[in-house]
Amino acid sequence: MTAPQIRLRNSLTRKVEPFDPVTPGEVSMYLCGPTVYDRAHLGNARNVILFDVLFRLFQKVYGADHVTYVRNFTDVDDKINARAAQSGRAIGDITDETIGWYLDDMGALGALEPTHMPRATQYIPQMVAMIEDLIAKGHAYAAEGHVLFRVASYSDYGRLSGRSVDDMIAGARVEVAPYKDDPMDFVLWKPSDAETPGWDSPWGRGRPGWHIECSAMAYELLGETFDIHGGGNDLMFPHHENEIAQSCCANPGAGFAKVWLHNEMLLVEGKKMSKSLGNFFTVRDLLGKGVPGEVIRFVFLSTHYAKPMDWTERKAEDAAKTLRKWRALTAGIEPTATAAPEVIAALCDDVNTAGAIATLHKLAGAGDAAGLLSSARLMGLLTEDLGGWDNVDLSVYETALTEARATAMATKDFAEVDRLKTALLAAGVEVRMSKEGVSLSAGTGFDPAALEGLV
Repeated sequence: MTAPQIRLRNSLTRKVEPFDPVTPGEVSMYLCGPTVYDRAHLGNARNVILFDVLFRLFQKVYGADHVTYVRNFTDVDDKINARAAQSGRAIGDITDETIGWYLDDMGALGALEPTHMPRATQYIPQMVAMIEDLIAKGHAYAAEGHVLFRVASYSDYGRLSGRSVDDMIAGARVEVAPYKDDPMDFVLWKPSDAETPGWDSPWGRGRPGWHIECSAMAYELLGETFDIHGGGNDLMFPHHENEIAQSCCANPGAGFAKVWLHNEMLLVEGKKMSKSLGNFFTVRDLLGKGVPGEVIRFVFLSTHYAKPMDWTERKAEDAAKTLRKWRALTAGIEPTATAAPEVIAALCDDVNTAGAIATLHKLAGAGDAAGLLSSARLMGLLTEDLGGWDNVDLSVYETALTEARATAMATKDFAEVDRLKTALLAAGVEVRMSKEGVSLSAGTGFDPAALEGLV
């Protein structure tokens, strides 16, 4: 059987192109991971879920042993230093704890762990070596304890973002410093004082700039040219633009990443997520409110990665209802040997998860439980690891409300009915009362703890 042709939207060429690995039969991809000083907000999860679906698809098409997926942790950064100074805690304690949080939260969304999860602090010697090489080749220079990349030395600078250098200066917060030869030159290495982390280097005790981290780690783990690099579109400039410049200058003739994948941003109820609007929340905030990780994943997959995604409570509620039906339909069923061809075709077509989910609805409607299960699992849905949230026994509450309603009909005192109904609704239970009787079901934000002592 011929492997399906995968097509991906390449930010570098601005085209959807056939995907052909740099090394035939082997796939290599790198996703920019988090700076570990706080919980991951909801938007941080979008590219993780995108790359997780890609990881699963590539493993199916090429074999699990032929896919290498790298997602890094930035564990040296001024935000981390500030958090340590503010809290009085050791930097290592903060980064270790935050990495643990991140892995727990992404795991709760069904994301598989990548092949490699390097920490920036584990690759300082490699960063220093790359910086020394850039200086030797005339692409970087040392000044006042800093080392800066000379942007003018790379003629293709701006190709990824499609901006001229003048546009980038006008549109970006460019740090103006007396030690820079040009305002656009960016930091590869900077000095550390006694209060901040630092490592010995030819330029004195210091620490790496943000951009050099990913270039050094990608080179060490994937080589000078690899298949796919990705992240949110907010990283296109300056982070990814700078990565390309320093990597291509360090390895002339190499292409660094062949394909660049950028996902669009997240909205919440139609508005940009921000703390000032009061609509900023983390993945853990949602999980803590009883929104299952599988529901969060389903909502994300319902919108193509290249389009803005709007998180709404209505979408979460609808996703929970759909997933409950699908889990009921597939309970005790063995999946087919492979996913439905239409689902595979949709995922191969620029990771069209929305189109794939449309096919899942068709499979469910046709009663093809085995095909639905296999196809959903290719997308990280209906897995055993994400199950269990739908198993809610509300019979005791249905009985209590039914009896209270019968008593109220006789006495005309509905106080107990109102008490039970109010408590159930507050706990995220959907309450339906009709002539046929009382029916309860767990909603998206169902919180079992809120029902303790109710009856």
